[in-house]
Amino acid sequence: MAFSPTARFASLAICLFGLVDAPAVRAEESNLIPTESAWEVTLSPYRYHFDSDPSHKNGWLIGLERQRADGWLWGGAYFNNSFGQRSGTVYVGYLWNNLFNVPTLYAKLVGGLMYGYVAPYEDKVPFNHNGYSPIIVPALGYRLTPKDALQVSLLGTAGLLFSFSRRF
Repeated sequence: MAFSPTARFASLAICLFGLVDAPAVRAEESNLIPTESAWEVTLSPYRYHFDSDPSHKNGWLIGLERQRADGWLWGGAYFNNSFGQRSGTVYVGYLWNNLFNVPTLYAKLVGGLMYGYVAPYEDKVPFNHNGYSPIIVPALGYRLTPKDALQVSLLGTAGLLFSFSRRF
């Protein structure tokens, strides 16, 4: 039985945000807010497009990020874009822990430079020049443990990126 993209997204959202009340997580909430600088690796096997363009391809992303204890961060990612082109990005940003006074929730905002949307798809991202374009990406995350997190990132008006992160 095939599910629509909207049904898959709703199911994933319910699973992700349904964990907020998990007793095992509440027991260790006080340890979930990072207090020191760390590296974080991010893996994303899936993104959801708001528009079902037949030229969209399945995507993936792998990223490495340095998060400082004061909330500032910098990093980069290698991914295939929505049209199957190998792409990359470098960015800086800020991380707000303890969002809405909930230790398991955080928000992140990053901005940087992306490369990869080249002919014939160079018009699919704004301000693209020879494959380079600026990015601004807001995200909402949920800490499963002090080292593991799930995150949803907004990709402009194109879609959502679902990812898993591991601190080390």
